[in-house]
Amino acid sequence: MRHMAHERVPFDVAELVRRNTAGRCFICACLAGDPDYEHVIVAETAMAVAFLNKYPTLFGYVMVAPKTHVEQVTGDFSEAEYLTLQRFIYKIAEGVRRVLTPERVYILSLGSQAANAHVHWHVAPLPKGVPLASQQYHALMHENGVVAASNEEHEAFADALRRAIETVE
Repeated sequence: MRHMAHERVPFDVAELVRRNTAGRCFICACLAGDPDYEHVIVAETAMAVAFLNKYPTLFGYVMVAPKTHVEQVTGDFSEAEYLTLQRFIYKIAEGVRRVLTPERVYILSLGSQAANAHVHWHVAPLPKGVPLASQQYHALMHENGVVAASNEEHEAFADALRRAIETVE
């Protein structure tokens, strides 16, 4: 699958903030099967789940979260649990890299107690050829729009990613 820069379309950031501060954890709601918080799950382990970002700022943007609602990126894990989770994140990121061959794969843990308190990691592939001024945090900001890709494109990517993850050791 060739990674190309998709057009971005304006996004209602205020609505995203409202959804993420409405008192419902979007990750827990997704895992509970709430249709208002449905995401395309690409892989999971007993401990964690990886799913497509519902509002991606880059095509192929995946989020990884523990299945248990925890809020500290290191403090809520033993070292062994954290390293197990990081191995899963590695597999997801390496699968993304193999499928899309981006310039760089960003891996960050973002969120806050005010919104998205459930700890999670962002695995975001930067396409080749993006100008420097549009890379890094600029590429991740919803204020700069979200990817205009079809459900079919996202599903095809999810299928390719599932196959790629199986080959990562």
